[in-house]
Amino acid sequence: MSRSILRIVICAFALAGHGTAGLAVPSPLPLPMGIAEAGHGSLRGLAKAGLAEAVDSLITIPLDKEYVPVVKNNKTSYRTSYYGSIYVGHPSPQEFKVVFDTGSAHILLPSRECASTTCQKHRRYDRAASGSVVDSKDDSDTIELSFATGIVNGNTVRDTVCMVNHATDGSKTDSHSDCGQVRFVTATKMTSDPFDTFSFDGVFGLSLEGLAVGKEFSYFGEMMRAQKFRQHRFAYFLSYEDVGSEISFGGHDERRLKSELGWVPVHNPEQGYWQVKLRSVTVAGGLPLCEDGDCIAIADTGTASLGVPKDFANQLHLRLARSVTDSSADIDCREHPGPDLIFDFGSVKLTIGPAEYSRPAPVRIFTNKSDPTSAKAFCRATLMPVDYAHIGSKIWILGEPVLRKYYSVYDWDSKSIGFGLAAHPPREQPSTSAAVQV
Repeated sequence: MSRSILRIVICAFALAGHGTAGLAVPSPLPLPMGIAEAGHGSLRGLAKAGLAEAVDSLITIPLDKEYVPVVKNNKTSYRTSYYGSIYVGHPSPQEFKVVFDTGSAHILLPSRECASTTCQKHRRYDRAASGSVVDSKDDSDTIELSFATGIVNGNTVRDTVCMVNHATDGSKTDSHSDCGQVRFVTATKMTSDPFDTFSFDGVFGLSLEGLAVGKEFSYFGEMMRAQKFRQHRFAYFLSYEDVGSEISFGGHDERRLKSELGWVPVHNPEQGYWQVKLRSVTVAGGLPLCEDGDCIAIADTGTASLGVPKDFANQLHLRLARSVTDSSADIDCREHPGPDLIFDFGSVKLTIGPAEYSRPAPVRIFTNKSDPTSAKAFCRATLMPVDYAHIGSKIWILGEPVLRKYYSVYDWDSKSIGFGLAAHPPREQPSTSAAVQV
């Protein structure tokens, strides 16, 4: 049988650095009153049990946060990722740690057939060990996926994917609302960046179907067609702590909100991105950008930074930079005063401040290279220049800085995104990253 080769270019999955030397573990922020303090049904009780909360048929998966240090010019920055567990195959499910990525469309897992050093650092999918594989002539197809930070080559397979480990309950996976048959990519080749440096095994694409090779590759689309979820929504919550982040399927958790959700329609949903039209972007009421109406913002859970159109990056850096008189190593730029950055979508405005966009430590800039005493310290923003010509010339990426401050809900039926101020717990205990459903 001849093999077909399909190449897909994806603009997501940019695990950018966001720190400098001396990065401290983020401090927790308070949660409004009203959340139960103890017991198995409370957030804290479930966290102690190593489980995430499940409310009104929600399937909620805890996300672990990972820091990977990057040393450049004797300075250390940190790349971050958030990942949770999925279970593939039946009756002996194989567990994988994946990044849940709204900027890509496919589930991607290393294959047992991949013998590279990069693949061997991770759990690899064993087709022969699964009793729920659905054979197809398409399994011989070769796919190449290009991410912002790497390339993957592989084959395709259709198998059962679950959010909960059903190995011990003896029931058939098709009876569970968290399980569904979906076609995914098994990688036979993976570039070292980013898969060599991070602990997660693969990627779980959650874009709209327009980015996928075919509808059968879209997990959420397949689950929707099988009427598995109570609501055709998923929601994403990022904690300020190293634990406590989560993704929920089948709706959203009102307890994660401290404001009402404001909804913005997806722009050109047929393209597959969770993208919305920007009316303007301003800094402290000045420097209006995007008023010609051609700016697009993509909500991307796989990106650790705030993405800025390349042509705007320099002027935005200048507007967000602040000089500091105390250049000691102890200063935290996230606590140093600075202007707000406001994204206006018409019906919804999102505002982030220095606590969200700043690098933790100041940078030293020499006004006279020959004079070591001419150094001045500045607090700078963490911005990622974006140049995605295949989408548009003015693309913004709403990554971790925005999605941590705002709880985001993705509605498949109405093709819209809901944003609301996130309610952050004061503290949470480490989780074992197990999912639970009711």
